[in-house]
Amino acid sequence: MIRFSLNGETVEVDASYTTTLLDWLREERGLTGTKEGCNEGDCGACTVIVADPQNRDGLGPKALNACILFLPQLHGKAVVTVEGVSKPDGALHPVQKEMVDLHGSQCGFCTPGFIMSMVNAHLHGRTDHDAALAGNLCRCTGYAPIVRAAEAASGVDWPPDWLVEQLGQPLGDKALPIVPECSDALAQWYEANPDATLIAGATDVGLWVTKSLRSLEKVAFLNQCADLQQVEVAQTGQIRVGAAVTMQAFLPHADLIQESYGALVRRYGSEQVRSAATIGGNIANGSPIGDNPPPLIAIGAEVQLRKGDHRRVIPLEDFFLEYGKQDLEPGEFVEAILMPQTMPALRVYKLSKRFDQDISAVCGAFNVDVVDGVVSGARIAFGGMAGIPKRATEVERALLGNPWSEVTIRAAMPRFSDDFSPLSDMRASAEYRLSTAQNMLLRYFHDLSGDLVGVRAVEA
Repeated sequence: MIRFSLNGETVEVDASYTTTLLDWLREERGLTGTKEGCNEGDCGACTVIVADPQNRDGLGPKALNACILFLPQLHGKAVVTVEGVSKPDGALHPVQKEMVDLHGSQCGFCTPGFIMSMVNAHLHGRTDHDAALAGNLCRCTGYAPIVRAAEAASGVDWPPDWLVEQLGQPLGDKALPIVPECSDALAQWYEANPDATLIAGATDVGLWVTKSLRSLEKVAFLNQCADLQQVEVAQTGQIRVGAAVTMQAFLPHADLIQESYGALVRRYGSEQVRSAATIGGNIANGSPIGDNPPPLIAIGAEVQLRKGDHRRVIPLEDFFLEYGKQDLEPGEFVEAILMPQTMPALRVYKLSKRFDQDISAVCGAFNVDVVDGVVSGARIAFGGMAGIPKRATEVERALLGNPWSEVTIRAAMPRFSDDFSPLSDMRASAEYRLSTAQNMLLRYFHDLSGDLVGVRAVEA
């Protein structure tokens, strides 16, 4: 039986393990304030606030997309929907009041989702409203009055005690068999059930259900494995990042590795997606357009795999074998990623049609060592250029041993066609991808030379 708190009320649910919170709220509870828009985690109309009373990742309450949130992921947690935001006596939350006063709504369909994202930001005392609202789509009001409402509400010193109480309510529930609380329990279960689907944040698997209408007969959820949500310094001096660390929790560590990696993570989906999606999931699904593998390959990261009590560590670049195939045995899962704490020469460039919340057409990561003006080492990796995340080995060879100069860079640029034969699709043509990869190498040279190269820094 799945048990969690909903707007301060403890509920017990006996439903399919792949029933989404959105469907259950609307169809079983009649809470229709949470809207269905895209049903894939892009528009934010279904945003709710979810808190783990045990605060396993240390981030506190989160704004999440209910449309790709499965009910078992809520076991032992607290959920607040738009119906639970106002004070019990009917007084509006500051966010709600300012949205009314400052005309932050026209058709109103997107408004509940905006309210929930703004309330979550208000709980955390945040004022970076553009970032907090990047995962919410409005097509009629426009963002100016909404942001003005968020700004006005952030200045209201009115602690929402009732909301804090709802989100901090401990339930003391025992773990469900399919919601293990540690990697040991997960390893034992998965070795016995190697045909099962492992679900961490469900930002990918959720779409298998909501869009592809797939039936998942056997599943396990990783979001309560506390030890998989830890980041620690390993004996080697590397950092060991648990596979279930969310992208939002990983963000400060990406900033420390190199600020361009942090900038990439900030563009990884929306805040609702980053607060659910995990670094291990972004690797384990083997996507050729996942944003994390290129920079991780470029810095020489390793992946720790586990099956039962047996562990092995391999270079991340060797994990990806071919499209849809990774170096994983039945019953084996990604347990952690090992990576350097800092890598000053790393640069990561993401190209997508939208700046925020979009899938990469091309993602390039560059890490070149230069000693006495000569290239002594090079690791260059790309996503979106092949069936797997892949190093540009011929380009690397063209750089090694040569002077670090624009002449060397331009001589190496044509070698990208030796490394990659990209496809044309809705995001970009093959010719555009190759041209972009070449230009990214030139951009990297100018970046390390101190020139302004960022799309938001360069002016005509």
